[in-house]
Amino acid sequence: MPAVVRGGRRQNSKQPAQRSSAPKSGGRGRAPRNAPATPGKVAAIGRLDLSPRAVVISIVAGVVVLAGVLATGARAERIGASFSQGVDGMAVGMGLKLDKVFIEGESAEATGAIQRAVQLDGGQAMTSIDLDAVRKRVESVGWVKSARVVRLLPNTLIVHVTEHDRLAIWQAGGRNMVIDSHGQVIRGADAGRYPNLPLVVGKGAEQAAAEVLPLIAQRPRLMARLEALVRVDERRWDLRLKDGSLIQLPATDQDAALIQLDALDQRERLLELGFARIDLRTPEEVAVRPSSGDA
Repeated sequence: MPAVVRGGRRQNSKQPAQRSSAPKSGGRGRAPRNAPATPGKVAAIGRLDLSPRAVVISIVAGVVVLAGVLATGARAERIGASFSQGVDGMAVGMGLKLDKVFIEGESAEATGAIQRAVQLDGGQAMTSIDLDAVRKRVESVGWVKSARVVRLLPNTLIVHVTEHDRLAIWQAGGRNMVIDSHGQVIRGADAGRYPNLPLVVGKGAEQAAAEVLPLIAQRPRLMARLEALVRVDERRWDLRLKDGSLIQLPATDQDAALIQLDALDQRERLLELGFARIDLRTPEEVAVRPSSGDA
């Protein structure tokens, strides 16, 4: 439910105090301990609430309570519904009402979903904004990894978001999904908008991609020719190149196998000349099958 503007009546502290017509005491001596209260003293007690000192103390106390609510981010309802209305009404009367919401760190694709998740109404009291609730709503957006909400008086709320990184496109079950470096699918992300992300295919590919992709990225010549990484039996990778070639990596020591490939490419220029398959599954042994067009 969207947050609503909270208001409340402001108490009028300017009502005139009743004046007593009782004569003032002429002496300064202390009255007997058991002497009854005179009408003049009763009237004096009634005037205490309107003395300048009491008014100043009341204002300061109100400001301290308001500052505490703003500092902790707690909603005033937790203290009491009637008190909440009074605090919110006082905040609006002091000009502390929401006018601007700034979102930082979001991508163009995620902006709309994050804006809808904020769910705040312009003009509501700044004290009525539950910062923790806003943060949780924003973090429920699939794009958002974490969020931080800051109240900037008198009228501004800043929502800073950190989005999931985009690691690769994961193809599984006939669907293409954007995943981050933890293998998590980013809900709402359109894979078609990321043609430059590498494609990983198969069961378990989303969880294992973060280990192998940095190794491939260190080899620009290989990365530029890569079509897809196919997960085989949830144990190892086949690298399919754009020209149809296949590179079979071992289940372990993938970096060592790629170093062997680098050395072979430097000697034979295999990545440029082409091949049908390179088998790197056996340690310290490389099997190369030439392409069908080779003599």
